[in-house]
Order: sequence, then C-alpha cells, then structure tokens
Amino acid sequence: MTQSSQQQTGRTEVVRRSGVPLGLKRGAIELTFLAILYVGYSASRLLASNDFAPARGRALDILAFEQTWRIDAESWLNDKFVQYDWLGLFGSYWYATTHYIVTAIVLIWIYRRSVSEYVTARRALVFATIMGLSFYLVMPTAPPRLISGMYVDVLSLHSAAGWWGADASAPKGLGGMTNELAAFPSLHAGWALWVAIVLIRASVPRIIQALGLAYAGIMTIVIVGTGNHWVLDAIVGWLVVLAAFGGVIAWERRSPVVTHEDAALTL
Repeated sequence: MTQSSQQQTGRTEVVRRSGVPLGLKRGAIELTFLAILYVGYSASRLLASNDFAPARGRALDILAFEQTWRIDAESWLNDKFVQYDWLGLFGSYWYATTHYIVTAIVLIWIYRRSVSEYVTARRALVFATIMGLSFYLVMPTAPPRLISGMYVDVLSLHSAAGWWGADASAPKGLGGMTNELAAFPSLHAGWALWVAIVLIRASVPRIIQALGLAYAGIMTIVIVGTGNHWVLDAIVGWLVVLAAFGGVIAWERRSPVVTHEDAALTL
C-alpha cells in the first residue's frame, strides 16, 4: 500500500470512529466562524459615536465633493424611488434581504466548489469588513435619508409592507441595535462586488458572471435610491473590497498552499 493510500485510509477511519463526516465538521466550524464575524460586525457598529452633528457635517462634505465631480445622483435616484411605488417597494426588499442572503449563498457555493478559492474569498470578505468597520468607528457619517428636507427614507415609507422598521433595515423593534451613522463606506456595495469577483474568479459561465456584475450594479442603485448611501459610499465600498482581494492574493502567493484538511481552521 502506498503512503498516500495509507493516509487516505487513516482519514477514513477517523471519520468512521467519530461517527461524523469530516466535511460536516468543517462546515460546522465555518458556520460558527462566520456567525462570530456577523456578531462582531453588528456589535462593533454600536461602538461608534452617535453624535449626529459631525456625522452630518461629513455627509455634507461628501455631497459637496460629489457635486464638484458631478456624480451626485442621490437626489434624482431618490425621487424615482419615491415617485414609483413599485420601485420603492422593490428597493426596500432588495436592501433588507439580499445583502446577507446572497453573500451567504455564494460563500456556501464556493466552499463546496473549491476550498482554496473559498479561503481566498473568505479572507477578502473578512478583511474588507474589518476595514469598513474601522471607518465606521473613526468617522461616523450620516446617510442621505437622515439629512432632513433633502432626501426621503424609502424603507421607512414601505415599512408596513415588510419586516423592517423605520431605522434602516433593522427588524421592527430592533432599531436600537443598529448604527444609523455607518454609511461610509457602503459594505452593501462592497459585499455585492465581492459576490461578482468570486463568480468571475471561479470561471463560471459568462452569463453567471454577468448576473454577478448585474447584482452589484443593482445593489448600488438601490442603496443610493433608497437614501441609505451616498454615491461615494459605494465607490469606497468597492475600493475596500478590491484592496482586500488584492492584499489577500498577494499574501497567499507568499504562503503555503491551503489543503482541504486545514482549510476550515485557516483565517
């Protein structure tokens, strides 16, 4: 019997003795890890300052910058999401639902498809999220919907039709558990671009890659149209994800190859 065969037999025996498939154990570890990340993501947002005056000042600075470069599409898009009720309702459900569900689906899919690609994707997601949270902590910024008299909170308009309340996309009654000044950068836009990049790197059919890019584009329109983010929030959210992917890929080129056995235990 060859050495590789002996190693494979040994792994099989471990699985048989434990009574739990090794893949299931790894999956449980990954789910636990991502649950901890989500809890940390939610909790750390609450550590940011809730002083509205400087947050509003930063938002107006962003608007002034956008106006200088003529990329201030917030008012026009927000008017459309208010004018067309179906568009506002669609945007509200999209904003409150897809951010987490689509990201989770793609994570699970890439985990089952390729462990090495999964580790790269997970690392990029973690590092991008950490960078985003750092911005929230050091420079809380108000979203357009909180700039009184200028923009409309579209999700609030349609809160009776969904599970979210008047506080961003938080479930009704849980508005106090979210940081409404966590606008810059937009992790909604960043995570959506992350989905597109994962699909492109996985070399799936071009139609699927196009759907990933369309998802990122629609997300960007929705977060601006509903009054939850500035255009610059989305742009910086993209840059954060691109920087995270670039940093992770460069790091991995200097690191040992991750094997199937230790993938679930590798940051």
